[in-house]
Amino acid sequence: MPATPSQQGVDDVSERTQENRSEGQSPATKAGRRLAAQLAAQKAAEAKRRRQAWAGGLAGVAVMALLIGGFVWIDRNRSDDKPANQAGATPSASAPAADAPTAPPAPQLPAGADPALGTKPKVTAGTGELKKLTVTPMIKGAGPAVKKGQTITTNYVGVFFKDGKEFDSSWNAGQPASFPIGVGQVIPGWDQGLVGVTVGSRVQLDIPGELAYGNDEAAAGGRPTGPLRFVVDVLAAQ
Repeated sequence: MPATPSQQGVDDVSERTQENRSEGQSPATKAGRRLAAQLAAQKAAEAKRRRQAWAGGLAGVAVMALLIGGFVWIDRNRSDDKPANQAGATPSASAPAADAPTAPPAPQLPAGADPALGTKPKVTAGTGELKKLTVTPMIKGAGPAVKKGQTITTNYVGVFFKDGKEFDSSWNAGQPASFPIGVGQVIPGWDQGLVGVTVGSRVQLDIPGELAYGNDEAAAGGRPTGPLRFVVDVLAAQ
């Protein structure tokens, strides 16, 4: 039996209802779920951004800590390189440089001696031909005269008579030289020229080669040959 128009309408509604039920939800329910999904996605994105922001902040803090630690380490090393009593201080202008050469100590002069004996003399070349021992007083000392066999203490400068080139000096060694006099322990020009000189004197000795180390370079064994000139300060005799 064919359906009537009213029954056909009822059937259509019934079919649509069944189709909606077969799809699982009504249109309103679907819209709600889509909105909920969007909200959940937004919350997930916000949570991800917060996690990334926290991670970036922690990384920045770690980098700052490393930089600060590096500065502290470098500064500590710089401080350790300085002496303990000068860390962070500027050296005094009056402090001598570590590698500055130190001047030889001034010789101890006899009482009442001329202060000039505390300074190395400048010795020049001689003139003419030197044929004999010549003793020239330069400063007269007030002490006793040197006697044969005494040990004397002297400062001296030795140069070649002809050109004035220095070959020896007690001043360069930084201390006077002591030796017996008049007994063959030194060259004859010294033995003969210094006996009788008063303590505190400065004398010039012009000594021919035969009273020094000779004139033969081969026989001198590296010692200065020919005529020589010495300037000698007699500081003590005993």
